[in-house]
Amino acid sequence: MELALQQALINHVSSNSAQFIMILVFVNGLPCHSLIYIVVSHNFIKPSCRPSSSHSENDKKTEQAVVIRDIFQDAEDKDKNTYLAMIQIFVQRDVHRRGHVEFIYSAMKHMEEFHVHKDLEAYKSLIDILPKGKFIPTNIFQAEFMHYPKQQQCIIDVLEMMEDNGKLYFNGVMPDREMETMLLNIFGNKGHPLRKYWRMMYWMPKFKNLSPWPLPNPVPNDSLELAKLGIQRITSVDLQTTVVTYQTADLEDSLEDTWIVSGQSPKQKELLGSHQRNMPVYIEGPFRLWLRNLSINYFIMRADPKPRPRSAYDPDDVTSLKIPFFSEPKERKEVAAVRSVHEQDEGTILAVCATGTSSRDSLLSWVRLQEGDGNPALSEVPVLFKLRSPAGDVVPENSDKTDSTSDDKPNS
Repeated sequence: MELALQQALINHVSSNSAQFIMILVFVNGLPCHSLIYIVVSHNFIKPSCRPSSSHSENDKKTEQAVVIRDIFQDAEDKDKNTYLAMIQIFVQRDVHRRGHVEFIYSAMKHMEEFHVHKDLEAYKSLIDILPKGKFIPTNIFQAEFMHYPKQQQCIIDVLEMMEDNGKLYFNGVMPDREMETMLLNIFGNKGHPLRKYWRMMYWMPKFKNLSPWPLPNPVPNDSLELAKLGIQRITSVDLQTTVVTYQTADLEDSLEDTWIVSGQSPKQKELLGSHQRNMPVYIEGPFRLWLRNLSINYFIMRADPKPRPRSAYDPDDVTSLKIPFFSEPKERKEVAAVRSVHEQDEGTILAVCATGTSSRDSLLSWVRLQEGDGNPALSEVPVLFKLRSPAGDVVPENSDKTDSTSDDKPNS
């Protein structure tokens, strides 16, 4: 009986693609045996058989002959209009939209190249590629076991890219109600992408305005304006801090012509004026500060920390023992001046600055300009430079560029 079924299967199947067929032989109403056959391009192969070497070589040649062309990479004008036009060409090319998942992943890879990674319309155009109604689950099992998982995971990846783009900075592309309607028409109200959308709409508005230091969007690309924003953020711990912009050309013996953004409060000037003349102050840096996807380098003027007052109480003294059962222990307190926010355990911060070149000459000009701006003590205090070498120019830097100066050892 099995031989007859096999022969009937070979004569009946005529297909160009691989098919998996299971035949159940019933005896007295119960299945007694099952056979699995694979039909590949009219060739019947049993599970125990292996393809010949000639067939495997032909398959390899066929695979090597397939060439995938990336239309986004070949585009000349890489802007938003070109990006959306390519999506429309793909949508209108075929009614069935075959390969839509691969096309979406390819388009996502080139979003930053076309400068649309922060554009909501571009993300909505990618989601709109999927056909409507086909991926909606019809029962609870399809809904919970991720009906059409490839398509659902693709749109979840699109939403993830909207949320953080997989970078060090936050994209902050906020979805709208129209996107919810699109996801509802594609995957239904039980789809996993729609659940992801609901979570984004709950958390993203909370985090959007949570930072106490709001920044303009987009962040200015000018290095001077970026340095002003950075120094204002650093010195915001003291509300009396003033941020001043100097020009090194105002000094007669200056070797460079650049700008310097300096921040110092009246309390810091007072600490610098009371600093011991035989103790040095240090110019340290550069340190990196990120402002969304751009960064700046800044320097600090630091002094050694002041020693805390020591208590005269000796814990090993046994002459004044008190029984804790009959008398309450009193906390011992010492009288000392209250430390300001600038006096930390690591040192006392006297000033902060960012220069246009981050060079030693520009920092020397900063010290001289500070001396003439209400800090005459700098003419009597030794100043030591502890810089990381080499210190490059302070320019806006993207997050995907590596920092070659952060691993250098500091020079005394």
